[in-house]
Amino acid sequence: MRDRVFVALDVETLDDASALLDRLEGAVTGVKIGSQLFTGVGPAAVELAHKRDYRVFLDLKFHDIPNTVAGAVRAATRLGVFMLNVHASGGADMMRTGAESAAQAARDFNVTRPICLAVTVLTSLDRRALASEVGVPASVEAHVLKLAEGARDAGLDGCVASPQEIRRIRNALGPRFRIVTPGIRPTTANDDQKRVATPRAAVQAGADYLVIGRPITAATDPKAAAAAIIADLGIA
Repeated sequence: MRDRVFVALDVETLDDASALLDRLEGAVTGVKIGSQLFTGVGPAAVELAHKRDYRVFLDLKFHDIPNTVAGAVRAATRLGVFMLNVHASGGADMMRTGAESAAQAARDFNVTRPICLAVTVLTSLDRRALASEVGVPASVEAHVLKLAEGARDAGLDGCVASPQEIRRIRNALGPRFRIVTPGIRPTTANDDQKRVATPRAAVQAGADYLVIGRPITAATDPKAAAAAIIADLGIA
C-alpha cells in the first residue's frame, strides 16, 4: 500500500527533481508536482516522473472561469496524470465543467480519467485567518464540509482537506469519496502549515492519500524517511 503516499517535488529544476526521484526510488510510487516545479519547467516535470514509473498528482489548484478550467483540466488529463485538483471556491459550474472535461478528455486521448479533487481550505489558514482575511465567518471544519459537499454534487471524486477535517468529511460523504491530505508531519513542527497531523493519525481518521513534503524531502536520506513513515503506518 505504498501508493497511498505522494511525495511533494517542491523543487525548482528538472535536475533537482531527477535527483530527488533517484533518492526515492523503491520507497514510494507517487509524487506531487505543484506550482513551483510546473511553473519552472512545465509538462516536462510530469514526463520525467512518468518515465521513472511514478504516478503524478498534479497540484495546480485550477481556479478560473469554467471554460478556462475545462481547458486546463483537458490538458492535464492528456498528460496522463493520476490526480488533479481545482479550487472548490470557484463554484459549482466550474467544478462540474472540470469533471466533465476530464471525462471527455480521457475518452478523446484514450487515457485513464484522473481522480478529480476539489481544494477546500488551505492548510496555512486557521479560523482567525478564514474569518478576518477571507471573510468566511464559519468554522474551518464547517466551511470545509460545505465545500466538500459541493464538490461531490458537482461530480468530483473527492477533495483535498487538512487532517483535522478528515473524519467529519468521511462521516458525511461516505467511504467512496476520496480524501487527499497535506499538512502531514511525523511530529509536531512549527512552520507555515497550521492544521497538521501525524501520518498515522491522518490514515486512522480516514484519509485515502497523504501528501508529504519536507519531512521526507528535507531528510538526510529521503528514501529512508519515506520508508519509516510507511512502516509506521503499517501499509508497506
